[in-house]
Amino acid sequence: MEKLIAMLEKRIAVDKSALNQALKDNDRFEKGYLRVSFNNNRPRFYQVKDKSGGIYLKKSEIKIAKNLAQKRYQSDFVKNCYKEIDYLEKVKKKLETNNLNLIYDNLSEVRKTLVNPYILDKELSAIKWQNKRIQTTDYLEENKVYDTKRGEKVRSKSEALIADTLYDLGIPYHYEKALRLKNGETRYPDFTLYNKNTRKEVYYEHFGLLDDREYLKASLKKIDEYQKNDIYLGKNLIFSFETNLQPFNISRIRKMLKEVMT
Repeated sequence: MEKLIAMLEKRIAVDKSALNQALKDNDRFEKGYLRVSFNNNRPRFYQVKDKSGGIYLKKSEIKIAKNLAQKRYQSDFVKNCYKEIDYLEKVKKKLETNNLNLIYDNLSEVRKTLVNPYILDKELSAIKWQNKRIQTTDYLEENKVYDTKRGEKVRSKSEALIADTLYDLGIPYHYEKALRLKNGETRYPDFTLYNKNTRKEVYYEHFGLLDDREYLKASLKKIDEYQKNDIYLGKNLIFSFETNLQPFNISRIRKMLKEVMT
């Protein structure tokens, strides 16, 4: 519901901006209106100022024809733009007052613990996703020595910085959450994120040793494996990397995460 209301607000803002731009043209139009006729399938333009048939506009006067055509378009646009803005604002107000999420939100805290809502807003949906029990891996558990702000342990300093950035940005995530592939095998992406706006999972891999040839080959194989499972870069897969020449840059990662996930 919040997404729908936001879309309405965005469209209303676009309409109002366009309306203001259109109204600025009021004083620049020629008198009369444009009449178009055809001679041998070629258009002929006339400027009509009174009840006469109008004044024929020569090729050198095409600017007048364009001006009068814009005048008619502007008139129709302004009239219908007012109607659309009025309608959208009424719909927005209706959705805000009759939002089904409010039925749950208005319950007492005690009743909320007893009720299973039929519709979850994006924050409740994110909390439910975050609290869901997951399958993870205990592979080389002893290598998880870096602490995060959320109180978990990860395998590298870079992963700790990424986890803390996700935490600071309020992006729900799981570390090394099991992902079942089409062939039945299980993989454990570095991070599985939850996009509150789309309510879909996004997988995040950090490639930290790309200078190592074998690690690079394994990383490319991992990306190819993802693609075979309908997980694509820029859609539901994001990644970061570091090399000796291109060190880890948490500021860029933070910017990327804000752009993609919030």
